[in-house]
Amino acid sequence: MANSLPSPCDLPEISRANQDLSNNYEYLDHPADIQIHAWGADLSQAYEQVAVGMFAYMTDLAMVEEKGTETVTVEGHDLESLLYNFLDELLFVFSAEPFFVPKRVKITEFNKDTFTITGVGYGETFDLTKHTQGTEVKAITYSNLQVHDTEEKHEVYVIVDI
Repeated sequence: MANSLPSPCDLPEISRANQDLSNNYEYLDHPADIQIHAWGADLSQAYEQVAVGMFAYMTDLAMVEEKGTETVTVEGHDLESLLYNFLDELLFVFSAEPFFVPKRVKITEFNKDTFTITGVGYGETFDLTKHTQGTEVKAITYSNLQVHDTEEKHEVYVIVDI
């Protein structure tokens, strides 16, 4: 598989002050995989942004149109397993029929008491004649998975297996 996106080692150092606020995620160096760090005004936005960051590593999202939607509902036993299951389900929707790639992800229900999420991906079916093929994400990992939800910050760190 051709890698048309830069490796994390090739990316310039990114500061939050210089980033486009519509993309609240960045790629961090990791020896073998890719670590995605995402943040938002609340935890829901951080989860949305880490999902978008994952798909942006797999293809150029500028080429993806919001032609359809896919809804996923997941549950966990804590915030970490909830994040893992959310990303894993979105990756499944991409990896199997309908091969759906979202350009944008919106969480419509986020219950921190029952650890459930319903989220909607806005995008289209992945098409190699239209979309660039970046790095394949094989799996989500629990390795160094972090969820920070305080008054001061709402951010997550996820390592994905590439």
